[in-house]
Amino acid sequence: MPRAIRGVLIECEPAIKSILIHIDNTQLNNDAIIEDLDETHLMVKEQMVKTLQARLDEKLKETYRVEVPLDDSDEDKGM
Repeated sequence: MPRAIRGVLIECEPAIKSILIHIDNTQLNNDAIIEDLDETHLMVKEQMVKTLQARLDEKLKETYRVEVPLDDSDEDKGM
């Protein structure tokens, strides 16, 4: 008999979707994503959304570089 799985539709950019799939494959034992629907949509198990979001936040913090503002000293010199 078929079983229903409660899921959440996630819409995101293809780059983020790729990271989510990688996280599911490597860290969550393929337990979060129910179905890869198209280039920008995934169906994810409802109980795994927060876990997946937390892992994505961690991954993005590893790769995100904060831009350092330029020194204002050039403005003082009349440039």
